Parts: sequence; structure tokens; C-alpha cells
Amino acid sequence: MQQKFATKSEVTPERQERIIIPAPRGRPKRPLQFEQAFLDSLPSANMYEKSYMHRDVVTHLAVSAADFFITGSMDGHLKFWKKMAVGIEFAKHFRSHLGPIEGLAVSGDGLLCCTISSDRSVKIYDVVNYDMMVMIRLPFTPGAAEWVYKQGDVKAKLAISDSNSPSVHIYDARAGSNEPILSGEIHLGPIKTMKYNHVFDTVITADGKGVLEYWCPTTLKFPEDRVNFRLKSDTNLFEIVKCKTTVSSLEVSADGKQFVITSPDRRIRVFWFKTGKLRRVYDESLEVAQDLQRSDAPLYRLEAIDFGRRMAVEKEIEKTENVPQPNAIFDESANFLIYATLLGIKIVNLHTNKVVRILGKVENNDRFLRIALYQGDKNSKKIRKISAAGANVNDSKDPLIDPTLLCCAFKKHRIYLFSQREPEEPEDATKGRDVFNEKPPPDELLAVSDLGKSVTTSLPDNVILHTTLGDIHMRLYPEECPKTVENFTTHCRNGYYDNLIFHRVIKGFMIQTGDPLGDGTGGQSIWGREFEDEFHKSLRHDRPFTLSMANAGPNTNGSQFFVTTVATPWLDNKHTVFGRVVKGMDVVQAIEKVKTDKMDKPYQDVKILNVTVPKS
Repeated sequence: MQQKFATKSEVTPERQERIIIPAPRGRPKRPLQFEQAFLDSLPSANMYEKSYMHRDVVTHLAVSAADFFITGSMDGHLKFWKKMAVGIEFAKHFRSHLGPIEGLAVSGDGLLCCTISSDRSVKIYDVVNYDMMVMIRLPFTPGAAEWVYKQGDVKAKLAISDSNSPSVHIYDARAGSNEPILSGEIHLGPIKTMKYNHVFDTVITADGKGVLEYWCPTTLKFPEDRVNFRLKSDTNLFEIVKCKTTVSSLEVSADGKQFVITSPDRRIRVFWFKTGKLRRVYDESLEVAQDLQRSDAPLYRLEAIDFGRRMAVEKEIEKTENVPQPNAIFDESANFLIYATLLGIKIVNLHTNKVVRILGKVENNDRFLRIALYQGDKNSKKIRKISAAGANVNDSKDPLIDPTLLCCAFKKHRIYLFSQREPEEPEDATKGRDVFNEKPPPDELLAVSDLGKSVTTSLPDNVILHTTLGDIHMRLYPEECPKTVENFTTHCRNGYYDNLIFHRVIKGFMIQTGDPLGDGTGGQSIWGREFEDEFHKSLRHDRPFTLSMANAGPNTNGSQFFVTTVATPWLDNKHTVFGRVVKGMDVVQAIEKVKTDKMDKPYQDVKILNVTVPKS
């Protein structure tokens, strides 16, 4: 059983640490010139600022150069969001396909978007006018789709692969015809991944065996005049095959000089386009994550139980089918690589080979998968370029720029936005960062309705904990948290908490107890199973001496609870607040100050002798 605990906030330090695969020894590299200027045009918040709902699990997302965000979900629905000066605004909603969206592609100029599905149809949208302009019926099941034209070309060429053969077909989206203008076979097997390098007018594709190919969208031939090799044996393009893995995602840098591949083996490989040589390999395997957890690097360490829970999610991802494949992307300068891991979203300086920032490390309820980056200028409506010459890294951040990272997460119906702003703490909890722009599913509404019918009149509203260091008087909130209070007071009456130790004490944070095993891994509810969270807008971790339930993730409450010794707002909507200490604060502080070992367990046991519960 996973350990249960209250998570302590960790502000992600924005400093360089050695990353997973250290650079080869040699002459130390000079720092990246104007690094801070580049970082100022990237998201920097530790927590996501906003999230918006889809009706089903979000699987695809993209950012258009025309200042639009486009997101697709498992139920075949597509949403357009307009990028505003600050944040985004919903624009339009389409039922794109009856089944899941299998692919989403946005053209390089940001004007066209397409979706494909197993229903053998392609839907093409005018992004700026957010309108469906063409539907193409295919005689085959599509495997991958990619726009393969440059800005200003007469024909809006769209490449679509056949999922059951090596064939690839080029269509003219503006012609509206179901007949391709060009067809051919590039690989020996079906193409699974495809990306267009508009700078060199070359398409990079990968088949199901991990074989990579370059080809020109006009001739379907190898572009000899655009690369510095003739034979793939002179490159590292067989690296994926050698490692017996495949390609999950493929992204090209804005300058066309690099591309990055993610694979099921959890390695991120960065290639030089013209030579086909490997530039970097980053190992994000679970074994490496465990090694980092045991290291002394604070940037990579998590609370022990939080890490265990995240590892369990990673193993669940590996067993789950049709999970959105994680990707890695470049920033507009091509100096930084961004990708999601179990630790959070890493931003890596490719020049110095160091992690410079981790976003969302404290978001322990969300495992981010696919990401897309927006770095636009809201006045010119063009992609912002950083001027290296004469740049002053000490200047304040450009207020016209709102860099935003768009993310989707494992088994979540939401899209998440990371910016340079931390989320606000509104007085009304219903107006928080998680926007309810869709009607909750019927089962959720029914659960809320049943919860409202709970009988709370017979539940006590106070208890007294008698400990070896003194008494702690607690006020409870049965009206707001009936199930939690019922569980807690029933355990108290039955003597469940008698002689249990405070197994985890962290000065300046909290004291935790309620585990019969005394190590944070035990305890269960009065129903013999985990029960759901009960968050209430009026009960927050906004002050010390707050009584709250420990858990191992959403809806995993058992018997363990903790009392905070400071305000801990980062725990809001993660742990159920069901009481406050009204007398005996000095006892709580005395427990907080006891000496502990490196696992935060007191050297000398502090126990709950028994609990007094008034008759209801």
C-alpha cells in the first residue's frame, strides 16, 4: 500500500542542475549568450494558471501561429481557443468525428488545421474563421497527417499516410477533391509519424519499426541537395532501430536545423537535421528517476510517498492503451528543449546541457503528457523573435508577451495553461483556476446530489485529543464534510487512534498521525475502503492549526490526518480540511519541535493516549 501524507510545497528553484545524461568530459562550454532573455520569453510559473474542460479525455493539442489554441478529445470533439493579451478565450466547438481523433495537424502559417480518424474521413478547418471548409473521404484508414506546404504556396498540400500500407498520399486541401495529387511509397511499412521541415522543404517520417526517412513533398524523393549525407549509414538515423524501439512523436525546431524524437523507451533524442547525427540523448526512464530520487539534488527530489504515487501512475500509463504519446518541443530560439516527465515539465538548455527550469513539480495530481508552446507577440500577430544583438538581459519582461504552455494530462478531461503568472487565490473557491466550462458527467452530478442528502445532525462538532504532551481541542465541520467527520469521530469513539504515535513531524509545516503501523503506510476508513475528498470553498489551508486528511492522491482518504503549523495554501483542493484547533495550540507547537530522524519520525514517541468525543 502506498504511504499517505500531506505534501509540502517546494518552490522550484530556477537554477541550473546537472541533468540525467551528463555531457562528456572536456573543455567546459561557455554559457549561452543572452540566456536570460530567452528564458524571459518562456513560461516560468510553478503551478498551472488555468485549466478548461473537455467532455472527454484530452488527447491532442496544437498552437497555431495565427494566435489560436486547438484541442481534441477522445470523443472526437475539437475546440478552438483564441489567445488573448492575457490567457485564452473559447471560440468554437466542433464534433469533428464520431470516434476518437487519431491525428491533429496545423499548417506552418497557422491558417489551416486538419483532423483524422478511423472513420476514414479528414476534416479541414479554416483556423482564423474557425470554420470547417473541406471534408475528404478516404479509401483507406489514415495513419498520420501533416501539412507539407510553405507560406505563399498556391496548393495547400496535405500528406496523409495509410495505416495498413507503406503508401502516402498528397492532397490539395483548397481543391476540395477526394483524389490525391500525388501518391507513393516511402517506407517498407506503414508510416506512423510525420513532420514537415518548412525551412528545408523536407518531410521526416518514421514507420512502425522506427526507420526514419527524409523526402521531398513535391517529388517523394530523397532531398540530396538539402542534406550533408548520401547514405543513412553515415548518420545516426538507425539509432531508433538499433535500440529496438519506435517513434512516439517527432518535432522540428523553428530554424529547421534540429528535430527531436520521443520513444516508448523513455529516451528523448535530439538530431541535427542536415547531418542526421545525434546531438543529445536524455534518459527519462523510471530507473533513472529512482536514482535521482536517491540523490542529493534538491531539484529532482520529491517527498517519498509522492514519488511512490507518481511511479504507480507511470506504470499505469504503460499498461493503458490509447494514452496520448508524450512529446518534446523546442522553443522559438531552438536553444531550449521542453518535455513532460513524472517530475514535471522540464526546460533543458541544449547549449549547456542543463535543466534550467521545472514547471508543475508541485502538481502531484496531474501527469502531463503532450505539450504545445505559444510565444507570440500580441500586437504584430507574428511569432516573436528575440534580438540577440544589443539585447539587455536586465530589462524587464516584455508586457506584450504572454508565453503560454498548453498541456494535457493522463486521464484528464482538461487542458492546462502554464504562464509566467502563478494562479490567483479568489475568495470564492468556485471561481478558482479550474474553470467548469462544461457540464459535469451525470455520475458526478449524482454523487454531489447524494452527498447533499447526508444526515449530519447526529455528528459531533468537536473532539479532544489527549496526547503525551497535553490536550488538543478541535472543532469539526460536519455540515461541510459529513463523511470525513463521520469517519474521524467513529474511529475516535472506537479507540482506533488510542496509543498511535505521531509518525511524521516537520517543523514549520505539520504534525501527522492516525496510522496503526506507525510508518505512514497503514490505516483504513470505517468502511474498509478509501473514500472521496470533501472540499469546501469556506475551508482552506489559509491558517495554522488546520485539521486535514492525509492521502495518497485524489479520493484516497483513510484514517491518517495532520495538523498544520503554518498556512499551507498549496494543499487546497488536494487535502480535505475538516476541522481547526481551538485550544491546545501550544501542545501542537511542542510536538512540532521534537527532534526527528531523516525520515521526519520523532526519536521519542509522542502518542495519542485517547480521544474524548461528546455525546451527540
